[in-house]
Amino acid sequence: MNTPSATALAHPNIAFIKYWGNRDNTLRLPVNGSISMNLDGLFTRTTVTFNSSKQDLLMINEHPVIGKGLERVSYILDLVRQMANMNERAEVSSTNNFPAGAGIASSAAAFAALALASSRAAGLTLSEGQLSRLARRGSGSASRSIPGGFVEWQMGTSDDDSVAVSIAPPEHWALADCVAIVNASHKKTGSTEGHAIAGTSPLQNARVADTPRRLDICRTAILNKDFDTFANIIEHDSDIMHSVMMTSNPPLMYWQAATVGIFHAVREWRASGLPVGYTVDAGANVHVICLAEYAKETEKRLRELSGVSDVLVAGVGGAAQGNATV
Repeated sequence: MNTPSATALAHPNIAFIKYWGNRDNTLRLPVNGSISMNLDGLFTRTTVTFNSSKQDLLMINEHPVIGKGLERVSYILDLVRQMANMNERAEVSSTNNFPAGAGIASSAAAFAALALASSRAAGLTLSEGQLSRLARRGSGSASRSIPGGFVEWQMGTSDDDSVAVSIAPPEHWALADCVAIVNASHKKTGSTEGHAIAGTSPLQNARVADTPRRLDICRTAILNKDFDTFANIIEHDSDIMHSVMMTSNPPLMYWQAATVGIFHAVREWRASGLPVGYTVDAGANVHVICLAEYAKETEKRLRELSGVSDVLVAGVGGAAQGNATV
């Protein structure tokens, strides 16, 4: 008897215009659209095998996972089983080559890979839009790790049209992301919990209302390869999101002293002519975006800063990929 199995690889993404807050927490329908870039060289590889086990099993980086982590994976598997009209349980094995839970979109890569691997193993051939919707149900930002290159997640009006699409291929603009690692440990409050309390901040409504303007500026800057405009808008958007986090109830303070030190350094470097800009997801680590030709210089400068333990460098990544193995 064959055991249906498939393996998929997906990249994390870094959001330039952030997703923070849901209008439906179950469907993970966002309160605003967002724009991101997939990160080449950083990846999650996931294998899903359906079999006769009595329950789903999950291994992450060769360690068994139970509790909420397994529940989130089983939730996606249940959606796939429903679509494929099957009942078999699954063994899921996932590995990633970058720190998980540290603000580098590990859940985005993980659920994008899971959506593709599980659907292929179940014998489904889903469109890019269908995969984006499925991945979104596990982690909102995972919807953006399905298409390739520069991606926009359209908030949509319902579950059907809240999907991510590519607005430019990886080769459109040679950018690099130099991720300055300030803290590689797993953050105490994850993004899912943070999204749920975003509305408690008095600043959230203003952030959401202004998002269409920021989306337009960022999208146009990417399409026109206008780095100065791009750098200014991604820093502005990142600062606004963290202002919401800091003023939520309870407040979320992800920044550390070294995080703020990097902000000051990046702005000084840009003022002196180095094309760099910063953005931070839900964590302390800083994504310093630069033109690819300046990646080595940017990495060198970041390593010299106090509090930076490591620097991960990635270019613009492609779409999630996967194949059935049995």
